[in-house]
Amino acid sequence: MNKSPASLAISLLLFVTPVLAQDPTARPGSAGVNRSAVEILYRLDQLEKELRQLRGDMEVVNHELSGIKRRQRELYLDIDRRLSDLELGSVRSTTPAQTPASGQVPVTDAGQAPQQQTDTTATAPVSVPAQPQPPTREEKDSYRSAFNLLKEGRYERSIKAFSGFLSRYPNSTYADNAQYWLGEANYVSRKYSAAVKEFSKVIVNFPDSTKVPDAMLKLGFTYYELKKWGKARDTLSVVTQKFPKSSAARLAQTRLQRIQSEGH
Repeated sequence: MNKSPASLAISLLLFVTPVLAQDPTARPGSAGVNRSAVEILYRLDQLEKELRQLRGDMEVVNHELSGIKRRQRELYLDIDRRLSDLELGSVRSTTPAQTPASGQVPVTDAGQAPQQQTDTTATAPVSVPAQPQPPTREEKDSYRSAFNLLKEGRYERSIKAFSGFLSRYPNSTYADNAQYWLGEANYVSRKYSAAVKEFSKVIVNFPDSTKVPDAMLKLGFTYYELKKWGKARDTLSVVTQKFPKSSAARLAQTRLQRIQSEGH
């Protein structure tokens, strides 16, 4: 162990003084003082080793804690990735078209009413909305690439990637997911004004998406961060009312209680 002369001098002074106090005839350099000084310096050396060990243990604990947090985030994102993979062979669900009431003329995909049938007993055909095309490999890869950037914590790049994906594939079966994660990337980057805009697009543009409850929840959280307490309460209350059995509703209720306890 390397000690500076000043450190050694202080150590000797601290531990020689009590010996001199017990035996006024003792002098530095005597056998009793020397033995006490050596013993105390040994103890100091042991304490210093223990302190270094404690510091090392603390670094290990902090590293493990960071790893736990990272794995929790990766697990959360991985769940969404798995759900997205399940959607690869399917299309986003939409609300079935309602059958026209008696006497009403149905509207075709072109937005025009079909010509009246000359036979009054004939019924006008009900048009079926065209289903979106399955995603191409390029489309899948583009979405997965943007999602991986978010998963890796490269938020600025993920924002650009999701924005680019939505520009290229606005009608993709992944569009609602991409829109939600674009809001999430802005939220974790503390770009709250942008997050409000992106989460709101999920609700308005994809009302039938399974991402709507989470988007409304995070919209409420974003208003909370912006200290817009009224909008935060209103949005979170809607989540609890429209999706009462969802995990989003439980989280919304917890945040509402927090807002109340804070007096906002």
